[in-house]
Amino acid sequence: MTTLGFRLREERDRRGLNQTDFAALANGSRGAQAAYERDEKIPGGGYLMALAASGIDVLYVLTGQRIPKTGALSDDEQELIEIYRNAPLAIKAAALAALTAGSSASNSIQVSGNSNRVAGRDFNEKNK
Repeated sequence: MTTLGFRLREERDRRGLNQTDFAALANGSRGAQAAYERDEKIPGGGYLMALAASGIDVLYVLTGQRIPKTGALSDDEQELIEIYRNAPLAIKAAALAALTAGSSASNSIQVSGNSNRVAGRDFNEKNK
């Protein structure tokens, strides 16, 4: 059975971070992170909540059980979620902006007919 400190280190390694950068995710210090990983101290709730907000699998750190993957997601959707969770805030904002930039069905207008007319930004038809 693995310890909390061992699992915390696994999560840090999974993210590819050193102790200083990992601790910074939760406004912690490298020394505290090292003590957690050596099982000399137990991290508090605030620290764990901050890690969870940064995309760390805190359920795994505490229990050794991974957050269950949603079966309805494809591999590429799951990968997108993982990348998003690990991204800096500016990248998350840009990704959301890009994904929501298209027009929604409720705001769109559909034009159809057989008169060979094209509707663009402005359309004015003169009566003949």
